[in-house]
Amino acid sequence: MKKPILFILFFCFIQEVFSLPDTVRVGTYVMSVHDINFHDQEYTARLWLWFIYANKNFDFGKQLDITNAKSIDQTQQLEDSLEGKQWSMLKMKCTMKENWSVLDFPFDKQHLKIQIENTLFDKKQLIFKPDVEASKFDSDETLAGWNIKNFKVSVIDNFYETGFGDNRKGHSNQTFSAFLIEMDIDRNAWGLFLKIFIGMYIAFMISMVSFAPHPGELEPRFGLPVGGLFAAVGNKYIIDSILPESASFTLVDSLHAITFFTIFMILLASAICLKLHDRGRAEAAIKFNRWGARIIAIAYTLVNVILVLLAIAE
Repeated sequence: MKKPILFILFFCFIQEVFSLPDTVRVGTYVMSVHDINFHDQEYTARLWLWFIYANKNFDFGKQLDITNAKSIDQTQQLEDSLEGKQWSMLKMKCTMKENWSVLDFPFDKQHLKIQIENTLFDKKQLIFKPDVEASKFDSDETLAGWNIKNFKVSVIDNFYETGFGDNRKGHSNQTFSAFLIEMDIDRNAWGLFLKIFIGMYIAFMISMVSFAPHPGELEPRFGLPVGGLFAAVGNKYIIDSILPESASFTLVDSLHAITFFTIFMILLASAICLKLHDRGRAEAAIKFNRWGARIIAIAYTLVNVILVLLAIAE
């Protein structure tokens, strides 16, 4: 009797040591992506997730984690069986955190990613297998003002450099199988570009009107550019209020900086014209005024066109 018992114990030990992790087939149907908020660096996603697995210890309704989500609202869970396996479907509404790339705003392109893990079972016990064929994005739920491209699902390993308090040998770190939902979005930007920058361009044109009065007219020659400068600064503050803080010099910063500098050049040109007029060189003042207006207008327009085209090309 001892030999069969020892054989069974040995077989159980071998099975435990060399057992393979359970494979879970996972897929998604993304119903919508909406409420994009650049200032708070977030957006909202509504999606279905399904899991097909054999291990009855898995409970994705309680063990699911979306690692890059601010908040998760599980609105519905359905349980069934399929081909002798457990079939679990979860309906989720998630507020996702996102580090938006605003370097080329409003001609920006964004890459969205939703990362899903099981919080209890690491890769030694659970491996995800993506249901690539069935995973889709609802094309009828379009994201207003954006184009959605390159939707895909995949699986990666997520490595944690900690044992989460487990100090036993060989448990100093853990690797979890993670299911990724990814998509690229780019903006239909021209309408938004005109809305947010029209104030700045009107401010520039108001400043350019200062070239119309006679070089000896002090008040309109300096009052108009100063008023345009305040309008451009106000426009900059309004745009900054909808964008996250960025250490990089963005397209918004570049266009406003060029506008500020150009208005300063208009003031400088007016000062030179006034100086020439006061010295009795009226013809020279008028000629400088005429050529100054042309050069400033052409240079400002050219620089703006180049910066916008570079942003679109990236």
